[in-house]
Order: sequence, then C-alpha cells, then structure tokens
Amino acid sequence: MEHKRTEEVLLKTDALQRAIFNSANFSSIATDEHGVIQIFSVGAERMLGYTTAEVVNHLTPADLSDDLEIIARAASLSLEFATPIAPGFEALVFKASRGIEDIYDLTYIRKDGSRFPAIVSVTPLRDAHSLIIGYLLIGTDNTARKRAEEALLRTEMLASAGRMAASIAHEINNPLEAMMNVLYLARKTDNLPDAALEYLDVADGELMRIAHITRQTLGFYREFSAATSNSTSDLIDSVIGLFQAKIKANGARVEQRGDHRLHVMGIAGELRQVMANLLANSLDAIHKNGRIVLRASRSVNPHDGTPRVRITVSDSGHGIPPDTAKHIFDPFFTTKGSVGTGLGLWVCKQLVDKNSGSISLRSNTHGPHPGTTFSLILPGDLTPQPAVS
Repeated sequence: MEHKRTEEVLLKTDALQRAIFNSANFSSIATDEHGVIQIFSVGAERMLGYTTAEVVNHLTPADLSDDLEIIARAASLSLEFATPIAPGFEALVFKASRGIEDIYDLTYIRKDGSRFPAIVSVTPLRDAHSLIIGYLLIGTDNTARKRAEEALLRTEMLASAGRMAASIAHEINNPLEAMMNVLYLARKTDNLPDAALEYLDVADGELMRIAHITRQTLGFYREFSAATSNSTSDLIDSVIGLFQAKIKANGARVEQRGDHRLHVMGIAGELRQVMANLLANSLDAIHKNGRIVLRASRSVNPHDGTPRVRITVSDSGHGIPPDTAKHIFDPFFTTKGSVGTGLGLWVCKQLVDKNSGSISLRSNTHGPHPGTTFSLILPGDLTPQPAVS
C-alpha cells in the first residue's frame, strides 16, 4: 500500500514537472557551470523560436539577450560589488552564483530578430556537495505588463494635460472678457471706416471662438454641440483669412484646391480650430516663400461605404523624421522647444475623434520634395449641394 502511494506521488510529481517543462507561458533554460545551455524547454522553443538542437551545447542565455542591456547590467554590478564583471553570461548569473536571490527585467531576442520584454528568475543548480554545476533561468513574457504600464503612463499624461488645459483656460478667461469689452466699445466709436469694422468683426468672431474653447474646457456650460453641415470651402477660406498677416509676412503661397461643393458633418468651431492649428504649424515649418496647399476631396468609408471627405494640409517644409512622427499626437510632445506646449496636435486629435473622424500624417525629410501632409477624414454630408457658379 505504501509503495503504491509512493508510486502515485512520483507519477504526480513527474506529471507536474512535464507540465512545467512543456508550458508555453514561460521558458526554462538550464545551463552548465560555464553557461552553455543543456536544457531548453518547450516554452523556451515557443517563446524564442529556436529548436532545442539549435541551442543545446551551442549557445548561452547571453546569446539570446540584448547586448546593450547585458553591458549595462555588468557595469552596474561591477560598481555595486566593486569587482569587474564581464558583460556576458557572468552578468546574468553573478548574484545567483553568490547565493543572492535574483529576478530582473531582460529583453530576449527571438531567432527571427524580434524582441520581447521578459522577467527572468535565476537559480543556481548544485550537486550533492553543494557545488554549483549549472544555472536555471526561468523567463516569463512581460509584454502584457509593459503595455499596461504604458497605458497607465498615457492616462497619467492625459490627466496632466487636462489639468494644465483647465489652468490655462482659467487664466485666459479674465483678460478675454476684458478684450471682448474693449472690442464692444471700439465698435461703438463714431465714424469708423468700413475696413476697420470688418477687422473688428473678424476679431470679435475669433474671440468668441476662444471664449467657447475656454468655457468648454472649464466645464462652465454645455452648449448645443450637434454636428451640422459645413462647407469645406468656407472652412478653408475662413482659416486662410485668419492667417493673412502671417502668410504675407512669410511670403508664403497658400492655395486652396479640390471640390468646392463638398460639405462635412461636424462642429464648425472645432473643425476650424483643428485646421487653424494645422495651417499655423505649416507656416512655422516652411521657409521663406514656401508653399502650402489645402485640399478637399471625396472619400468613402471602406467598411460601410458611407461618404467621407478628406481635407489635407500639405507644406513644402523640412519634413518630420520618423522618430518624431510617431509621437506627434502625444500630449506635451513638441518640436518647438520652449515655444511650444506640446498640446496643439494632441488637442486636434481629440477634436477630430470627437467629430467621428481621423487624423494622420505622412512626411518626407529627404529627396527633391520634402514636406509634410496632415490628412483629416471626416463624415461627409449626404444632402445634395448646389453647384458653385
């Protein structure tokens, strides 16, 4: 009876060992005392893309890891223990070899060259005389945790952006009311030239738009904000008109192209704010006598066939490098140094998303025609529009 129970325990233990060894959720890599791999689990094969035959007696765990991380780890341990540590397998097992529990982050590199973050636990393997005969490295894929950390960081950044925006809006609100009062008094001045009245109308309209943004940011009120039909031509014209002084100062050539009959559904003030930001950025990017083209064209949603409108703002500036482009819509990311807040394009993306659209960019920093194009895809208006005469 006792023999049978012992046999059952052994079978159960053997089954557990096989289950652990064959698990795809973590890799088990056992080495000899020199670091040469002797056992490579099924999970290690699945995670790293190598077969057992390719690594056993051929590679060390250091060969499967990021070189720069190992160099940095060796340097750090050398300082911590005041002894030189070679940037190789020794750096991966140094603490474990001295009986110190060691769990650390490491980037593994698969056979195909792709990479993934892992958490690695190292344990020395000893013989009957307690001499180290090898090491066991158990690694778990840390991709999910890293993604969660990035999402948390992004949430914190967005919260900070919201607090900053509310603070800015609060500070703007008081001088904004004073400016609107001054404009009101200016309009009451006798014998104003017609041109001056036109300029005052433009200024009044833009101040009202700023007031809407600040009040909306502070949550002072809920204005009717249903999407309406907006002429793309009118939107583009109004934005170009707003920047006439800067356009002339730059000697820029700003062109409007495309179908003038197109209409988009959205909140006019928010769409104008997005386009104004894009045009302002393009004016900052181009050289003297540069060129900017604002174009509206028809598009179709590939998923359901509904009409869309593409509005592009293209400039002949120096372009945006790929490493910068991938962060261009992140809050607080700016290429303008102390001049920029890093919120402009982030706000643009929030507004475009709110209006059921999307925003993207393509840019070229080399070749004969460098420059950047921002594309807005917005819902089109189904209502037939009259032709422009």
